[in-house]
Amino acid sequence: MNEYLNDMALFVEVVKAKGFRNAADAMGMANSTLSRRIGELEKLIGLRLLHRTTRKIELTEAGQVYFERCKRIVDEARLAHEQLGDMLSQPSGVLRASLPVDFGVTYLAPLIAEFANLYPGITFDFDLTPRRVDLVSEPFDVAIRIGESENSQLIARPLASMTPHLYASPGYLARNGEPSKPSELEQHECLSILKAGSWTLHDGKRSTAVSVGGRFALNSIGMIRRLSTLDLGIVLMPEEIVADELASGKLRRIMPSWYGTPLPVYAMTETRLLPAKTQRFIEFLRERLGR
Repeated sequence: MNEYLNDMALFVEVVKAKGFRNAADAMGMANSTLSRRIGELEKLIGLRLLHRTTRKIELTEAGQVYFERCKRIVDEARLAHEQLGDMLSQPSGVLRASLPVDFGVTYLAPLIAEFANLYPGITFDFDLTPRRVDLVSEPFDVAIRIGESENSQLIARPLASMTPHLYASPGYLARNGEPSKPSELEQHECLSILKAGSWTLHDGKRSTAVSVGGRFALNSIGMIRRLSTLDLGIVLMPEEIVADELASGKLRRIMPSWYGTPLPVYAMTETRLLPAKTQRFIEFLRERLGR
């Protein structure tokens, strides 16, 4: 198909230059090569396109019809390339993305504002729900996900890694005391997703699994975070998600030498062939989150 288009473009140049020699000179190719390529095109179509004489060329009736169609196709192809160039430098269109709720609100929002200012041609359609959207059957360009990438047909592009730490509110600590080692967490109210049962903690040299529990079983990071500020328990979360609460003093870090298993952040897409808007968004997040 590509060769076909190239030969059509050569044919258009020959007609526009009113001869093989002028066209060959303009395109920097041998006259004989050009003549052979047009001959092959005629053979492929099964019709003579040009009357060749020693001094000039004339279009046959079929050649005239073919020239008018080819010129339009070749111009369209050139225009498509130019527009793609524009799209790459200044992408546009609707970017549909699925974002993790709390990470999106707390951490991605300022980055998205920065990205939106960089690319005024892009409009945004964000879905912030805890569910894992189906990138194959739903019209999303990209999904940002935290945690191990499930084995699937999707393309996972790593963006960053976030390390969870232990946090509690000053009110909770005043009432219940502050744990100093992992085993003491078993005597505390620990707020975790869906009764996690245990937390694995590391201190750089060793790892230990601690049984944790409490009165609340939740499936919302936002709710866990909010309850922890209301003095109801200890949380194990990446700093990026509790940044606002730390800044305002509603939470503070405890047992600073211990941390949870790092959580990878991925951009998931259904295909490797991405439109410019999606490429730019992923590259931008990778650069910012990777800092």
